[in-house]
Amino acid sequence: MSKPDLIPNLFRTEYQKIVSVLIYLFGIEYIEIAEDIVSDTFLSATELWATKGIPENPTGWLYTVAKNKTRNYIKRHKFFEEKLVATLKTNETISKEIEIDLSVKNIADSQLAMIFTVCNPVISSDSQVALALNLLCGFGVQEIADAFLTNKEVVYKRINRAKEKLKEAKITIEQPSLSQITARLDNVLKTLYLLYSEGYYSTSKNIPLRKELCEEAMRLTLLLAGNNAANTPEVNALMALMSFHSSRFDARFSDAGDAILYQDQDENLWNQELIETGLYFLDRSSRGDHLSKYHCEAGIAYWHTRKADSPDKWENILRLYDQLLLIEYSPTAALNRLFALSKVKGKRKAIAEAEKLNLTDNVFYYSLLGNLYTNVNDSKALSNYKAALNLSASNADKATIQKNIEVLKIKMAN
Repeated sequence: MSKPDLIPNLFRTEYQKIVSVLIYLFGIEYIEIAEDIVSDTFLSATELWATKGIPENPTGWLYTVAKNKTRNYIKRHKFFEEKLVATLKTNETISKEIEIDLSVKNIADSQLAMIFTVCNPVISSDSQVALALNLLCGFGVQEIADAFLTNKEVVYKRINRAKEKLKEAKITIEQPSLSQITARLDNVLKTLYLLYSEGYYSTSKNIPLRKELCEEAMRLTLLLAGNNAANTPEVNALMALMSFHSSRFDARFSDAGDAILYQDQDENLWNQELIETGLYFLDRSSRGDHLSKYHCEAGIAYWHTRKADSPDKWENILRLYDQLLLIEYSPTAALNRLFALSKVKGKRKAIAEAEKLNLTDNVFYYSLLGNLYTNVNDSKALSNYKAALNLSASNADKATIQKNIEVLKIKMAN
């Protein structure tokens, strides 16, 4: 990893871990103090590493400095120390030195407690997800706005309002009970799904694939799967979905950064170990009688790891999309279904259904129509690809669309 990339990547992976431990230690009313301490830790890293060089163990350095800054803060604020020590005392014995435990186990315990604390019904569903993405996943306000298809001001207000409501309600951070897991798991999974989706197709930066976000989503989902009470079929289905998608990462882009369409991917680049992991979690997800959107999407992703273009494959994918749309309709799922429909019932049938959607502000709508019209009506295919090009904000997408336009122009000229 290059030096310029190191601190942003450490911020993404370690910031939320340290913040979770400190909030778990301090209490929900001290969210801002925890964030300030960790932000100051990263500021020190930025300043010192630029002049003195990167330490041998950057993560260990961050943890040590965060611990020291926490202890210094507690010592400087006597009222805070008295309150915190009183809260932590056991058997009338007060520890003189408060332990800031940044072990792997305590980080996992802290994050599990935090994600179910944040997803509390005292705040709205959208605010729960926004706050969890911010505190537990290291998302910036702009990234959350992109994930919600809204603006920064709305997200900023949601996050601040959510923090205030949790403080007003005097919510205690603790390991979630079975009833809390049952009540809040939907929003927890929605948060992790959004995090993975932002990495799988990044909208906030001109980077089409951000593996570190996908890895973080998988880490937190594994955290749920490792807890007996939270290890539900839906959690396992989401883990299967992420594993299947991640298995094809190395085949999705060329060395030059150009997107490679599914049908053109080199199967030898697919990660068989991740496919096996997906199968393991898909099997675990079947131990129940409830079919969730994650089950359907995991099934679709599974069939995409089967390269052979058989009718059976696309019929299964189409059936799963039909079930998915009944469970939770979305324009994206409706569009993706149409490619499977074209494989099963032909392009003309898919075109007729696509044009009923009329998603005229969606780049993927026009890209799909360009694909469907190719060899059916090349002139219409060209006009749709041009419309997609005008809407595209991603360099990788623009390159792929432009390539399709050039191929069509050559074909039409001959």
